[in-house]
Amino acid sequence: MKKIVLVTGAAGFIGRELCRKMLAGNWYVRGIMRRSTYRNNLPFGVDVIPIEEITPRTDWSKILFGVHTVVHLAAQAHVINGLSEDSLAAYRYVNTAGTERLAQTASASGVKRFVYLSTVKVNGEGKAGPYAEKDDPEPIDPYGISKWEAEQILYEISDQTGMEMVVLRPPLVYGPWVKANFLHLLKILDRSIPLPLASINNRRSLIFLGNLLSAIVTCINHPRAAGQTFLVSDGEDVSTPELIRHINSALGRPARLFPFPPVMLKMAGIITGKSVAMDRLLRSLTIDCSKIRRELDWQAPFSMEQGLRETAKWYLKSASYPSTIF
Repeated sequence: MKKIVLVTGAAGFIGRELCRKMLAGNWYVRGIMRRSTYRNNLPFGVDVIPIEEITPRTDWSKILFGVHTVVHLAAQAHVINGLSEDSLAAYRYVNTAGTERLAQTASASGVKRFVYLSTVKVNGEGKAGPYAEKDDPEPIDPYGISKWEAEQILYEISDQTGMEMVVLRPPLVYGPWVKANFLHLLKILDRSIPLPLASINNRRSLIFLGNLLSAIVTCINHPRAAGQTFLVSDGEDVSTPELIRHINSALGRPARLFPFPPVMLKMAGIITGKSVAMDRLLRSLTIDCSKIRRELDWQAPFSMEQGLRETAKWYLKSASYPSTIF
């Protein structure tokens, strides 16, 4: 008999491909998505359940009936109901209290394992060396704070009920159907716009969608994953100029980088109101993902080069039909 996995955020960038992968792994997939995105295409075979939103009042009891594993991907990453992006209360409402409600109902419904997609932002931002699971969490922004609070609540529920908990903290995720800043970068590089970024000397960890899906499935299935938190990445750290050159190569475009003092870039970010985005472009953020390799014998199945080529291939194909990504 097939086990049932419940995937929240099933219509999203990560969720859609996870549903596909779980179906191929002979699971019965129940996909949760916002009612407003109900028409989004999901792989054939997914039992789609639309809901209004994930809140502290969401009724999960019928949805969780018979579910063996929950993979909680859905989160509030930006504005909510017109509230400002930096409103901690807005993030807590969905990411902390909404997650608590789901986990409480899951444990009461007999769910065996709960896999939570968190973020490296829980560890913090700006550390010179790589972050590791043993580091004390130091989230800075409201998103990271709300996710850290959710992690703590989830482990409390696990301790009280015996429901197995697994937490994954990835860095920036890229791949086909990527949105937000990475898609914006693809558009800029596709136009061969000269960029003053050649002088940036930093290191960044990223993770390709295919590698993240592999890690999630490993955490669903592996007995030793229970009760663990894992940082996960491609395992190949790059500087911002190196990343841009790799993307340009994947796109078949020349890299147009020229030197410019990073301190001046930082000042430009302040003047234009883009200081947060500029800081992320300039600073380092790396991950030590040796724990998941050691404990679960997990290896990233794709290199960063392969991941960027797959992403570029999707972008170039989709750019021929602008309504699909623009």
